[in-house]
Amino acid sequence: MRIAFRLLLACAVLALTVPGCFPVNKNQGERLYVEHCSSCHGGEGQGLARLIPPLAGADYLALHRAELPCLVRNGQKGPIVVNGISYNNVMPGEKGMSPAQLTNLLNYIENSWGNKSKPRTIREVEEQLQACR
Repeated sequence: MRIAFRLLLACAVLALTVPGCFPVNKNQGERLYVEHCSSCHGGEGQGLARLIPPLAGADYLALHRAELPCLVRNGQKGPIVVNGISYNNVMPGEKGMSPAQLTNLLNYIENSWGNKSKPRTIREVEEQLQACR
């Protein structure tokens, strides 16, 4: 009886606390974008003239889907073409982001500002990160 009560109590505590965890991560991609990306790429992913490429409606996202986790993790140097415009600036990497954070960030970027992409999974991002080590 005592064990059953403890189990019931543990389940009740878990049921009350676990749902509270999900809202914290629900908007993590947007929070990460604001913290790490928006100062250069803009609050609406619009980029900055011909200096920093836009993320809003960017063909680059779909054309380079498999490369994006490595690009975010390691940064970008050298020329890239986004929506027919060449950009050649340095983007710093975010080496401290976990695969889960990268997944949430990329899902946010790839499904905001007119972008439409299938959702990424953490497993997919982890596999893609293997290519850039």
